[in-house]
Amino acid sequence: MTSWLTRLKEGLKKSSSRLTTGITTLLTHRKLDDEMLEELEDLLITSDIGVATARDLIQKLKKKRFNQDITVEEVKADFAEEIEALLAPYARPLVPEGPHKPFVILVLGVNGAGKTTTIGKLAYQWKHHGHQLSLVAGDTFRAAATEQLEIWANRAGVPLEKATTQDASGLIFEVLQKAQARQDDIVLIDTAGRLHNKSELMEELKKMRRVIQKIDPTAPHATILVLDATTGQNALTQAKVFQEAVDVSGLIVTKLDGTAKGGVLISIAQQTGLPLHAIGVGEAIEDLHPFVAKEFAEGLLEG
Repeated sequence: MTSWLTRLKEGLKKSSSRLTTGITTLLTHRKLDDEMLEELEDLLITSDIGVATARDLIQKLKKKRFNQDITVEEVKADFAEEIEALLAPYARPLVPEGPHKPFVILVLGVNGAGKTTTIGKLAYQWKHHGHQLSLVAGDTFRAAATEQLEIWANRAGVPLEKATTQDASGLIFEVLQKAQARQDDIVLIDTAGRLHNKSELMEELKKMRRVIQKIDPTAPHATILVLDATTGQNALTQAKVFQEAVDVSGLIVTKLDGTAKGGVLISIAQQTGLPLHAIGVGEAIEDLHPFVAKEFAEGLLEG
């Protein structure tokens, strides 16, 4: 089986190739002068690393290496080291354990972000770690979401609770009662993602939280936002919208294999201040993995 690190580097190849090609082009037979630093900063910004972060990386590089001959590998190593240091405080695995049973996880995200697939992958992984869990098809507005989640539930061998109406909150109330009676370890709740109708969606999410707290005042124990890296700065905008409306506790970033702007993950972490629980670099069950700052930083500058 291909190792996670290999899959991560493969997944980040579009982003790392863009950065490495740009760095290689800029550094050919040149000292690290102000002009080159400006061009490197532009390269980082166009990789969606973010203006403030790009400026910070360039200032640190300038302090260490200004007016010196410098190799491509040295620039990559310096950037990787600084990016790891920036991201390390945000790396926090999602561990569904504690005094509360079941551990209730509300999963948010716009349609197409990979939310339903992420729920399926988490369920599969936790089931194989011996947890007893159930899934809730809380996106009652999109039949395709329920069908997709049902495929994953069957694959994971995990029960899926579906609504017969569009009353997602009523379904959640019933499921949590059943989960408590069964002594489930975890309940994963899918939600609708119609961001174009923002106020209605956010009100629905708030209602879900109130209903959950009628069963367990300490729940939800995690509120996870799933973001699609291929949408670049739009993913950051989505994060801010959800964060304003709902008490988001952490992030999972998907589809890093589909973008040349993987640096957006840095902007998202720094501007939201939220923990990065996991990242996804493909469709396979093994392609969702706890976020590790060192692995990501090295993968981003690998190409």
